[in-house]
Amino acid sequence: MLTNEMRDIISGSVQWGWVLEPDAKRLFSLAGFDVPRYILARTHDEAALFAAGIGYPVVAKVVSPKVIHKSEVKGVVVGIDSDEKLFGAFDRFSSIEGFSGMLVEEMVSGGVELIVGAKMDEQFGPMVLLGIGGVGVEIYRDTSLKMAPLDEKDAASMITSLTAHKLLEGYRGSDPIAMDVLIQTLREFSELVMELEGLIASIDLNPVMCTAKRCVAADARIILTA
Repeated sequence: MLTNEMRDIISGSVQWGWVLEPDAKRLFSLAGFDVPRYILARTHDEAALFAAGIGYPVVAKVVSPKVIHKSEVKGVVVGIDSDEKLFGAFDRFSSIEGFSGMLVEEMVSGGVELIVGAKMDEQFGPMVLLGIGGVGVEIYRDTSLKMAPLDEKDAASMITSLTAHKLLEGYRGSDPIAMDVLIQTLREFSELVMELEGLIASIDLNPVMCTAKRCVAADARIILTA
């Protein structure tokens, strides 16, 4: 169920037409999803203090209502392992149009990158998508699509219908991902999407980093209805 804070995040983002990533991460955290530890840093000191607290390496991302696709402005830096590199990223991001801070978050690595998304279909309502994520989403186009809400059987079926599902089950000595966690994530995601019907046009969690223990929404984008 949507809380008042979650509704406030959505209503406060209407002016942009989409939800800035720190706010999207907050919304998903409130909904019970696993997200990286993060901070919206507005100064060098805030960024450095947070990085020192969680430990390097960290990821830095530009935050700007003018930048939906951060890769287009080189607005993401991964593997930052020192204050010097962190400050360098902050200084470069600060010159990007609409700069309102820098998202600094723990670097989640290992496992399999997935995409979990949803779009509002005029005929069928909320549709949930699962696929191989990261850059692979455009290369392999290996996805599965079902109507929300999802039950456990639906979620399991989406997973096994992926061509690359063996990657999730452990392939050539790699650890299998926490399949029960992924199934639960898909079910809870579909429930959240149902709650947001009428407020959003689409959601993309890409990547969702799934390991043997957890599935972490490492990036989140929410596009609102016009």
